[in-house]
Amino acid sequence: MEAPTEWLLSGEPFVEYRTRLDLLGQSADEPAVRSAHANMLAGPQVRRLVDDLAAWPGETIAGHKSAGLLLHKRTFVADLGLRVGDDGVDRVIARIMEHQSAQGPFQVRMNIAPRYGGSGVDTWAWALCDAPLVVYALAAMGLADHSAVCAAVAHLRGLVRENGWPCAVSEEMGTFRGPGRRDDPCPFASLAMLKALAQFDDLRDCPETRIGAEALLSLWSASRERHPYMFYMGTDFRKLKAPLVWYDILHVCDVLSRFPWLRGDERLRDMIGVLWSKMDDEGRFTPESVWTAWKGWEFGQKRAPSRWVTLLAWRIAVRAGVVEASPELSDRDEIDFRFEG
Repeated sequence: MEAPTEWLLSGEPFVEYRTRLDLLGQSADEPAVRSAHANMLAGPQVRRLVDDLAAWPGETIAGHKSAGLLLHKRTFVADLGLRVGDDGVDRVIARIMEHQSAQGPFQVRMNIAPRYGGSGVDTWAWALCDAPLVVYALAAMGLADHSAVCAAVAHLRGLVRENGWPCAVSEEMGTFRGPGRRDDPCPFASLAMLKALAQFDDLRDCPETRIGAEALLSLWSASRERHPYMFYMGTDFRKLKAPLVWYDILHVCDVLSRFPWLRGDERLRDMIGVLWSKMDDEGRFTPESVWTAWKGWEFGQKRAPSRWVTLLAWRIAVRAGVVEASPELSDRDEIDFRFEG
């Protein structure tokens, strides 16, 4: 089976841009890549996202799962590959940098009801289901060496326990804690932390990333028995869904595939096998669930294959080493993939 690269390249500019970088291995300086990047930035949907982010932090967060939050829009913009210097990005970064806690993590505006241990008023604070995503976006946009970003990731990294990252929050959030046992790891916090740490060359293979990866892979192996903080790996988890907002198979595989030392891990290969079983005869993938906040995007429907979801699936397989790609690629080359799982 060959990746449908011609089909991917004929899609929207953000798909073409990431396809050229992630599947064709082209340099960011190549004319075709630069053109796709420029077209992506000029596209109305991406332009609207960047304009929306100028209002950071946007609405007060009462629950992190809402896919339309600026928190998740900013993460997606980073997923696309927007960087420092791109039109509108520096303004967004400046807004984020305005609110950094004394401990290091960047803050968002939250309102936790008293019955859950909060104050019931809008508060600048952070939690492990948002702070790592802020770090991820800043690092992915080119600020991995910035002193403020390094301070944030250092504090968050230090919160790990022997079984992963817990449900941890800043002191401004009072006694709030998610619906789980105190000693359990929080699957989403662990996923978000791994996503952030993968952006730092010197942290991609540190003890904390290995602990976090083991936490998620162990949960996959025990998916019928263990559901900490009510995060399941059942039917809904296994549905293809974009963008990568919450705790689902595409997001978990995408993050874990960023760690080369996990190549060959049978649990990850098993998870990717479930993902791969959803491919059609042309190497394409169709969303099985959608976020209504993203219904205007090409992946915000369940009727037809999505180029973005297809790109994510093939990229995961390439990173994880379950498909083999030709080492020498150019604008005209076809990728010869061979499934090894």
